[in-house]
Amino acid sequence: MNSAYICDAIRTPVGRYGGALKDVRADDPGAVPLHALMQRNADVDWNAVDDVVFGCANRAGDDNRNVARMSLLLADLPEKTSGSTINRLCGSGLDTVSTPARAIKSGEANLMIAGGVESMTRSPFVMGKADSAFSRSAFLQDTTIGWRFINPVMQAMYGTDSMLETAENVARKFAISREDQDRLAMRSQVKAASAQAGCALEEKITAVSVPQRK
Repeated sequence: MNSAYICDAIRTPVGRYGGALKDVRADDPGAVPLHALMQRNADVDWNAVDDVVFGCANRAGDDNRNVARMSLLLADLPEKTSGSTINRLCGSGLDTVSTPARAIKSGEANLMIAGGVESMTRSPFVMGKADSAFSRSAFLQDTTIGWRFINPVMQAMYGTDSMLETAENVARKFAISREDQDRLAMRSQVKAASAQAGCALEEKITAVSVPQRK
């Protein structure tokens, strides 16, 4: 079995909901790290890339049906390069790393790019099609987070709790106190702040250009 290695890594900054990246399409920042990766690894034969795999859990708006393919084309990777998008919800990013690793280990591929992109800010409202001719009924669904177009059978079998409700359920089930949660969050924040202050991530982050009036 072959060995799989992560040779380089780069990402964009993470924006807040409705923040600095609110006017940027989801497929555009998907292309930014790909383009930066190509620039700083100019000696790589980018025609040799077997596949680009992106994680994206939404794909209801300008994330498009296959945002990996859209992003690689916008990044000027060769047109023959294939792209596939994985939706394992919160596990999408991990799956986009393990999927190429398995392909390389099995000998199906030699060089792959794993990544992901998401824009919750630009997630649209969606409307289902009319259930009858000339129907005047319209139901909007918010695609930002959580369930939409719920199957009543699924709801009866398992419930359709949101992520926030599920977090509360898990905390109760496993007796995770608020103090333990706050302690973990604080420790994570301190590590992030320390890494940022020490410029530990400087080479791992590439800028995103945001169109403005000036």
